[in-house]
Amino acid sequence: MIEGIDQDRVGSWLTENVGGVAAPFTYERIGGGRSNLTFAVTEGDGKRFVLRRPPLGQVLATAHDMTREYTAITAMGPTAVPVPETMGLCSDDSVNGAPFYVMSMVDGEVVDSVERAAPLDPAVRTAMGANLIAVMAEMHDLDVDEIGLGELGRREGYIERQLSRWSKQWDGSKTRELPAVDEVATALASRVPEQQGVGVVHGDLRFGNCMTNTATGEINALLDWELCTLGDPLADLGYLGVFWADDDGLGAGGGATDPTSAGGFGSFTDAVARYAAISKRDLGSINFYVAFQLWRSSIIMEGVYNRYIHGAMADSSVGDEMMAFLAQAPVILSERAHDALSALP
Repeated sequence: MIEGIDQDRVGSWLTENVGGVAAPFTYERIGGGRSNLTFAVTEGDGKRFVLRRPPLGQVLATAHDMTREYTAITAMGPTAVPVPETMGLCSDDSVNGAPFYVMSMVDGEVVDSVERAAPLDPAVRTAMGANLIAVMAEMHDLDVDEIGLGELGRREGYIERQLSRWSKQWDGSKTRELPAVDEVATALASRVPEQQGVGVVHGDLRFGNCMTNTATGEINALLDWELCTLGDPLADLGYLGVFWADDDGLGAGGGATDPTSAGGFGSFTDAVARYAAISKRDLGSINFYVAFQLWRSSIIMEGVYNRYIHGAMADSSVGDEMMAFLAQAPVILSERAHDALSALP
């Protein structure tokens, strides 16, 4: 019994709808997190591919839209942006209780921590940093109409919509008053830069959502497209700045799911300069986007803290130390957002 997979029905659907695969199939949950679920599917001859489905239980369809993910990855397939090859989409809930799609298994490793980065050659880490920026810029420069994603989302006013959305989220999830969150929201709203064109925004682009060749530093695939939309491309670069460990004052600085504290990745300032050289965008306001993503992250963390203290994410392994971290994270993130805004000209 594999939770999240009706093995008989899914197996029959795969055999009937996906070319080149053969039963019997076995399933193994891979990856972590509490969002969309990912499974490695192994055929009888040992070949493997991947199945992805929404979380178990009651979920918002718009937040876990399998068709959206599948469409985005399929559209990227013929481009220079590295993604898995899509193999089939099932939108019939009667097969597995929720829609799902299948895609190829991509070789590589997810380097999502200092521990996973530390054994890598420093030259590989440097290449990883350069390659992630190059892939990001390549994605942002795609013609969304030409690749068939022109209707993926609204094109203009991305940051304004995000500010409105996350302000409402804060009002609905906060457990206490944190004046810094409200102050940063007001400051952000008054300083929104002009959007420089429209591009595909991944929404969660970081090393932890990449399949990387750890021998060369090449990014073999971008993963986890559930938040992708159209909008201001610089939001992705600002998000990267939330995680990128740095000693030059621009990156916000490391994290449990980021490898850059291992060193060798270059500074975030270098990453911004590299992106600017490839994309030709003006990055004079990049600290605005870092501040926005830090503010957004503070609200997300407050929501997590809220759910834990009210028992919606009951977990006996969460001790006092973790709860203290969750309580303090929104404070630290909002303060960092304020600092990033203060660095703007």
